[in-house]
Amino acid sequence: MAHERSKSFSGIPRFTGMGLPRAGGPHNNTGSGSKGLGKGKGQGLGGGFLKRHRKVVRDNIQGVTKNDIRRLARRGGVKRISAQIYEETRIVLKLRLEQILREVCAIVEYSGRKTVSVRDIVFVLHRLGTPIYGFDPAFLKGGTERQKRP
Repeated sequence: MAHERSKSFSGIPRFTGMGLPRAGGPHNNTGSGSKGLGKGKGQGLGGGFLKRHRKVVRDNIQGVTKNDIRRLARRGGVKRISAQIYEETRIVLKLRLEQILREVCAIVEYSGRKTVSVRDIVFVLHRLGTPIYGFDPAFLKGGTERQKRP
């Protein structure tokens, strides 16, 4: 046959991965959290190994700074702000965001999507009783054109 090597060939065959650990061998890293190529969606190269300095995410609500809260209060017409307001505002904001995002996640999962759209947020806010001004009901139904007023 054309693809067989001669019996006198004593070299290492190419493309067999002799230097690489094989599946099932003693160096198999599948249990340590590594991901091979083609497993998962979009994970790709790198990132499958243990991270030495992984940032632990805690209290993201602290990212809403004192100045951010002060700016929102100024827009609402507040002149002076008590020192206890900042932490209380963060707590209320976190509860409200959790409520909205819980509803949005339910809608997105039910529709079989993975991306949250503006329409989802507007729909949930309208459903919770606090609609955003500027979004008419035609926007929620999927109408892209504005209706002309007589």
